[in-house]
Amino acid sequence: MTTPFACTIHATDGAARAGEISTPRGTIRTPAFMPVGTAATVKAMYPGQVRDLGADIVLGNTYHLMLRPGAERVAELGGLHKFMNWPHPILTDSGGFQVMSLAKLRKLDENGVTFQSHIDGSRHVLTPERSMEIQGLLGSDIQMQFDECVKLPCSDAEAERAMRLSLRWAERSRKAFGGEPGRAAFGIVQGGASPDLRVESAKALSDMDFHGYAVGGLAVGEPQEVMLAMLDIVAPLLPAGKPRYLMGVGSPDDLLKSVARGIDMFDCVMPTRAGRHGLAYTRHGRVNLRNAVHAGDPRPLDPDSACPAARDYSRAYLHHLVKSGEILGMMLLTWVNLAYYQELMAGARAAIAARRFGDYRAQTTAGWAGRG
Repeated sequence: MTTPFACTIHATDGAARAGEISTPRGTIRTPAFMPVGTAATVKAMYPGQVRDLGADIVLGNTYHLMLRPGAERVAELGGLHKFMNWPHPILTDSGGFQVMSLAKLRKLDENGVTFQSHIDGSRHVLTPERSMEIQGLLGSDIQMQFDECVKLPCSDAEAERAMRLSLRWAERSRKAFGGEPGRAAFGIVQGGASPDLRVESAKALSDMDFHGYAVGGLAVGEPQEVMLAMLDIVAPLLPAGKPRYLMGVGSPDDLLKSVARGIDMFDCVMPTRAGRHGLAYTRHGRVNLRNAVHAGDPRPLDPDSACPAARDYSRAYLHHLVKSGEILGMMLLTWVNLAYYQELMAGARAAIAARRFGDYRAQTTAGWAGRG
């Protein structure tokens, strides 16, 4: 018998929630950070490493995988889980954001988006139905509705147009998803920085009875306070018994402030991208290993870390690897960053369960301000 998709909240502390999402491929502990595996790989990491750090779920990208190697090919090879050797839950985004940000030429209308690949210029059409079909071929456990994401700042008129189109596409996405046992479809709240539009979007999507709900169109150029203000408005309107996912966010500070507002799931390229460019996230704040000050420093990034990359390599060596462009430097710092993000979420879960999340936030934030 297939395990049903379900969300259980075990503890709350203010608006912060700690719980579990059940799927046929495993349990997702929340709050959860999902490492981004855009092209069926979390860059510079082995799948087993990602799992060992505490990740219960990773994210794959519909746009990139439909272009290369192709959803039909992945399906023929046994699905995305087998293809990338990750037998645990996978969430796929719908491809809408990448169509808007990466495609060369695109034409948007009621039906969907016609665009040229950023890889080879080939022509493609992505509609709500095709997006859900691709995600089904990939075999992901959580599939996102196709939507239009606008960059902020934008006019209320532009935000309203995109939000209403996304609602119509949400209905089509929900219908196209069908009712596959154990799999889930999430709706995406849009509306730019307009409180009224966000409220309308959240209420309309709730009526569509998705398995979970995402807040999209944030962390796309607006200040943090705007993002948090939108979360203050939207999160209380979403069904309490279903997962809440903030897409594309963010820094450790973003994560903790969003957890405090009732968000359960996150994804962001920040820790992996930063690692490939010489930036480490630690309990003591960010450390830029490109800086010459580290050239003769024998200390590790964090002698008390459970992560070998943070504990067993000197800052001088990491600086040398980064300055030399060595692949090992990218691997070690990505390892450091993903370990810290998972540690941050594990700490949040424990703190919420103990009803001391406010103290945990304060202590963590104070640590970032200290000297590493």
